[in-house]
Amino acid sequence: MYKVRTYNAISAKGLDRLSRDCFEVSSEISTPDAILLRSFKLSTSDIGPSVTAIARAGAGVNNIPIDACTDRGVVVFNTPGANANAVKELVAAGMLLASRDIVGGMRFINELAPTISAEDMGPLMEAKKKQFAGSELQGKTLGVLGLGAIGSLIARLGLDLGMDVVGYDPAISIEAAWRLPSSVRKMDNMQSLFAQSDYVSLHIPVLESTRGIINADTLSYFKKDACLLNFAREQIVDTPAVVNALESNALRTYVTDFPHPLLRNREDTILMPHIGASTAEAEENCAIMAADQIKAFLDHGNIKNAVNFPAIELERTTDSRLTVTNRNAPGTLSHILNVLGDANLNVADLLNKSRGDIAYNLIDLNTAPSAQLLDQICAVEGVINVRYLGKPCAV
Repeated sequence: MYKVRTYNAISAKGLDRLSRDCFEVSSEISTPDAILLRSFKLSTSDIGPSVTAIARAGAGVNNIPIDACTDRGVVVFNTPGANANAVKELVAAGMLLASRDIVGGMRFINELAPTISAEDMGPLMEAKKKQFAGSELQGKTLGVLGLGAIGSLIARLGLDLGMDVVGYDPAISIEAAWRLPSSVRKMDNMQSLFAQSDYVSLHIPVLESTRGIINADTLSYFKKDACLLNFAREQIVDTPAVVNALESNALRTYVTDFPHPLLRNREDTILMPHIGASTAEAEENCAIMAADQIKAFLDHGNIKNAVNFPAIELERTTDSRLTVTNRNAPGTLSHILNVLGDANLNVADLLNKSRGDIAYNLIDLNTAPSAQLLDQICAVEGVINVRYLGKPCAV
């Protein structure tokens, strides 16, 4: 029986993926094998020695101490793409709101004198509607910075709206490149993207290299009267620099899902209360993906969508499996295999993958190892942790 502790309200459809015959799931578990959360700010003290995995039902993992987890061999999962459609639809709304003064027009109507008659309202609308006129998205250029799961959907959205689409992502994966429509023009750098775009949509993670990437310098490359949309992360934008760009008319509009006091009550900003992934469907998709990843890891040791471990999957060939996490140093795996050989244990199958300083091994054995043997493997220099997985429980 595996134990999973939750730190937020997780969709029931996700929790239902963890069979009660094999998993105990609760927010009160003191010694969990895994943690399942959404936005709860996890500290190192929350991650007890029993924890082997943490799954974030969402894409961002800035609420999890990644480096500390990696040092301890704790796998951290996220759910890239599970909320992509929800964010895509909100970006579409943001572009439409920025292109036409829809909000201003609605406000104008609601602020009319309550005594106005139906006969007077029609002519008044005809007389005043010009002040809310905007422009169409069709024919404009959309620049997408970051072409991952969400960015590639935004690029396709722009094409569907009749826009010219340019994109830039220095770290684009092969999988993401295949998802990207061929008609999206790839830029050599983000400055070129900014200079050509009427609308710029940000879809990059928060890294040391991306923190404050939209600043006074990068804003100077923007096309005059451009609109900036940030539905990615608050920290990638220098808010005071954006305010200066708006006040100098270097930037026409800023649309963001991350409101800031400096941006309130401005005619040139459209603020939303961080609702990009707040749909019932997105929460369900994230919870299902996170639960499935925990289940596959706890029962089989397989890893998919980890932010600090390599992706690895090996079909079970026996009922005895070892997972070994070690520092990625030459000779460590051979030392582990020597320990198994000295104990006359036959390796039926093996898969080894590495990511940065971490190496991870799935080893299927024909015979169950003893507790003493597991201690010997743990004692091998460079080994961080060892798990023994017996006959699978989850289906």
